[in-house]
Amino acid sequence: MITHSGERPISPTAILEPQAEAGSELQSEARTEAQTGGRSTPPASAAAARKPALPALTGLRTLLAVNIMFFHFTPPLPAVLRPVVDNAYTFVGFFFLISGFILAYNYADRPSLSKRRFYVARFSRIYPVYLLVLVLSIPFLRLEWQAHTHRDFFTGLALTPLALQGWSPTLATFWNTVGWTLPAELMLYLVFPYILRLLRSQAHRLETPGRLIAAILILWVVGILPHVTYFLTNPDHLPGPATRYTYAFWLRALKYTPPAYLCTFTAGILLARLHAILQLSPLRRGWLAAAGICALAIYLAFAAPRIPYVLVHGSLLLPLFSAILIGLAGPNLIASAFAWRPIVLLGETTFALYLVHFNAFLLIHFYKLPERLHVTRFDPWISYAFIMLLATVITFQYERPARNFVLTRLSPAS
Repeated sequence: MITHSGERPISPTAILEPQAEAGSELQSEARTEAQTGGRSTPPASAAAARKPALPALTGLRTLLAVNIMFFHFTPPLPAVLRPVVDNAYTFVGFFFLISGFILAYNYADRPSLSKRRFYVARFSRIYPVYLLVLVLSIPFLRLEWQAHTHRDFFTGLALTPLALQGWSPTLATFWNTVGWTLPAELMLYLVFPYILRLLRSQAHRLETPGRLIAAILILWVVGILPHVTYFLTNPDHLPGPATRYTYAFWLRALKYTPPAYLCTFTAGILLARLHAILQLSPLRRGWLAAAGICALAIYLAFAAPRIPYVLVHGSLLLPLFSAILIGLAGPNLIASAFAWRPIVLLGETTFALYLVHFNAFLLIHFYKLPERLHVTRFDPWISYAFIMLLATVITFQYERPARNFVLTRLSPAS
């Protein structure tokens, strides 16, 4: 039996919890930057941009994305895995943390950053897939027409192709429920060069691991404050505790609007600097990753049901996510397990997997494809397999050629 978790059980386009990463970038920036307009940059420039790969983080992203898919459409699972899947919405912060980390890892050491080149590279990476999934999701517009006032429908119809719907708590999940992360990702890409410049100007204040950790903890507290304020003041006047099924304006603003993830993203940028200056042996990194994973497992198994939903949905777990991220960013035994080649290969498709999985799963079952193909006994696993295959095709047969097409026409000549 498949459990479909959502905030509006009456509608297939019910508001559901996010991935993640939304829009996180774990593919090599060197490969993107070395290809502008079909021209190759000078070998020395490309070499300067190249950093050692972090395959364990790609493998980590795979596991997070699959858990998000299971959270939205939950298969029969052993009891030991239920706490992880049931709380997978908490991983949304993890994806934004990874995004900030990877961007800083690839760009922070460069003597200069061309904002135009950076913006074109980011746009070419995420928008073509986003637009394709919207086209594939056109059948859901009929349901959106039924679920919204005419004014809201046409507003959503205008905002969503521009990736602006996330700025409206009411329309954040319009058309493609999980697409709300694109406005957040685009805003974070927009401010990244400015955050990087600010941090460079304050480098003398952030030159030690202790100061960097203190700055990350400050961001953690600041990121939690809006959620604590909501919990204490109840601005939506809810009659009871908020849950993931609660549909309320200010709660949705905390969950979906881009500014809610600025602190987590910035913390990821600082983590990249911390990673660069920490002198950790592989053994210590392994212990750090193990400690973070164990602490997260204990939290999910025992503490999560007791923590108010609105607090969990914020950056509450940022310290645990940070420990795991730093632990997996260097060589060690646990990182090697996450870097297993099949997991890493699937990890290259997770952006498409995240964007396409929700509506694809609904369409598969709306048209009763498992029944028509007489494979119902293998469902939902066969649906997951098809969605992963679809994400792979989109990534390698569409996203990469489309990215090169955009780079060819929008990248500066030099």
